[in-house]
Amino acid sequence: MGAGHDHGTGEIKHEKPLWIAFGLTAVFLVAEVVGGILTNSLALLSDAAHMATDVIALAISLVAVRLSRKPPDAKRTYGYARMEAIGALINGVLLFVVAFYILWEAVGRFREPPEVASTGMLVIAALGLAVNLISMRLLKAGSGQSLNVKGAYLEVWADMLGSVGVIVAAIVIKLTGWTVVDPILAVLIGLWVLPRTWTLLREAGQVLMQGVPQGLDAGSIRSALQALEGVREVHDLHVWALGSKEPVLTAHLVLSDAATGPDTVRAAAASMLARQFHIEHTTLQVEAASCGDHGGHA
Repeated sequence: MGAGHDHGTGEIKHEKPLWIAFGLTAVFLVAEVVGGILTNSLALLSDAAHMATDVIALAISLVAVRLSRKPPDAKRTYGYARMEAIGALINGVLLFVVAFYILWEAVGRFREPPEVASTGMLVIAALGLAVNLISMRLLKAGSGQSLNVKGAYLEVWADMLGSVGVIVAAIVIKLTGWTVVDPILAVLIGLWVLPRTWTLLREAGQVLMQGVPQGLDAGSIRSALQALEGVREVHDLHVWALGSKEPVLTAHLVLSDAATGPDTVRAAAASMLARQFHIEHTTLQVEAASCGDHGGHA
């Protein structure tokens, strides 16, 4: 059995940046919604909609971080590390809903482009850009270590590009009066977000479906185990993850006639898995002979 399991508490260090980003985003959301209504800008309201999902995403991330640090108990023996993937899944669904709503709303505006107050639109977008850049800076470090923080970071990243686009659109409208650029920009923001949202949903789904974690190959792991001295056969091999950075492995190892002993083989296998594949949470059953029926297992 491997040791040194984190069970999700590695996200604790990312909690303070999440709180700061949450506060900044929530305060500015109110200003952007009011500004979008007053200026009659769909692009600005699109950016505000994404900002609203940012607030929800950051709130979910904070809840997930808090829950993931709770220790295992009698009902949840692995703890709450999987809350990270659940939070990311909810974030992804919210992004899809918002993107499709903005695309639907834009269709009507192409038929009858409304008047847009470009000056107010420009000022609010510039303030939004500043908030997005600060939030991105706060969340960047954790985005490579946590699905949860990655989801929040992607949403802030989308908002940052949206703010840049709104600034450009406001300038174009101010100089040319071409108000149709407003729904065009809203559509572009929606189309940019959708494929990145699908990536986030796919990664969260892989964790929840107990798929092999990204960067690991079950075939290579099997071959490495079978190559160990004293191992004749490997069956019932399963590799999954509790969260985005916590791989777990279980396997049955059948001893060869030349094996020095089950404890020696098990220790060698656990050491190899930690060293070569960075899998420290392992459960290895060592057998003198195959346990028989293992159909349907990897």
